[in-house]
Amino acid sequence: MTADTAVPQGHVEQDAALLAAQVAEGERQLAALPPGPDRTPDDRDRAAAVHARARRTRRAFLARHAETVYGLLTEELTRPVRLPELVYEAAERFPGLVPTREQMDAERVLVQARREGREIDQGLFCGAVLRSPVAGRHLVETMLRPTPRALVLLDAFRTGGRAELETVLVERRGPAAHVEFRNTGRLNAEDDRLIADLDTAVDLVLLDDAVKVGVLRGGTVDHPKYRGRRVFSAGIDLSDLRNGRISFVEFLLGRELGYLNKMLRGVLTDPAPGAWTERAVGKPWIGAVDTFAIGGGMQLLLVLDHVIAEENAYLSLPAAEEGIVPGLGNLRLTRLTGARLARQVVLGGRRLAATDPEARLVCDDVVPAEDMDDAIERAVAALSAPAVAANRHMLTVAEEPLDLFRTYLAEFAVAQAARTYAPDVLAKVERRWQDRERRRADRRSRP
Repeated sequence: MTADTAVPQGHVEQDAALLAAQVAEGERQLAALPPGPDRTPDDRDRAAAVHARARRTRRAFLARHAETVYGLLTEELTRPVRLPELVYEAAERFPGLVPTREQMDAERVLVQARREGREIDQGLFCGAVLRSPVAGRHLVETMLRPTPRALVLLDAFRTGGRAELETVLVERRGPAAHVEFRNTGRLNAEDDRLIADLDTAVDLVLLDDAVKVGVLRGGTVDHPKYRGRRVFSAGIDLSDLRNGRISFVEFLLGRELGYLNKMLRGVLTDPAPGAWTERAVGKPWIGAVDTFAIGGGMQLLLVLDHVIAEENAYLSLPAAEEGIVPGLGNLRLTRLTGARLARQVVLGGRRLAATDPEARLVCDDVVPAEDMDDAIERAVAALSAPAVAANRHMLTVAEEPLDLFRTYLAEFAVAQAARTYAPDVLAKVERRWQDRERRRADRRSRP
């Protein structure tokens, strides 16, 4: 405890009242300052000091009461509460612990650099919950359940074998379900819409008994430089990050707990205790990489069972350039490539051409563009064998136990929330956005 942290080590309700009082006082001090865009450097320093005091208090409270808080919010682990609802229910039940829905709504109308940075407080809360073996495991399993939207669409998909979402198309072809990214104007970059659609699409693939294998591929794009070509994924949309449209809970943390984890471990269909193979449905996944897989696109490859790249494609995790943490890439890439190459990619920004010898540590097949469809069909046939699902599950148990995933994600939640508001990141995304706007203006001015 520090002198300006008002929460003693007492009963949860008493400590919650003290937390609420101290945070409320901080909010009064923030309200006395000009709005974020109008603050002077001295004003920003005062605001930073207010947030720092509140965060010390939140950390002290969570260090003692995280499991108790989670138990109260989930009725002693009997009620599954998905992550977005969890943080807002925590805000209502424990004022000051995390931002309210109204506070987050006020943040969302501002660009990232002009916000209070309240998502950092969401990160502190999520990290504390995930750090608990009991609460964290329950949250992980809750997020492995099918999404409500997938359950609504499931019968129609089972009957028709097709689901067309806003940014994703899912089609069943023989034993495989093909998931095609269709964020066409943005090089299939990841944004909040694509993340939500992929969570639904992965559920449909896993829950349809007629599907034996999932296939991921980028659709053709509208970008002037690549128009008419397939692109796997350009990763996170940095313009959306600059403009405050990349959410921490739904996107940056939700993608790791949602569709990426479901692809690796399966979708949870039975909450009762027992062997994982009795409780979840998992299937093998194939990735077909056209043109490039950057950032989150490359991260996606690290949970797949077979990766096919066309020979002119490349892979990269530009974390050093972007300034943020590449999801679980730091954990999974090291397992595939070894520590030295992983550091070259993550810390040094090394790009792997599909034809590089080192790329074979991530890609299983490298083929000419005209052979991609045949290579996909061969992989589907090989991974449709009955024993594949059971053996891939056992590989996951050996390589990435759930508690290893949980403890990594607990640290990631705190680190990533802070990095998205770090001055170097904000400066980089602003420069990129301005450069893109200049290029757009130049194209519009051409005859």
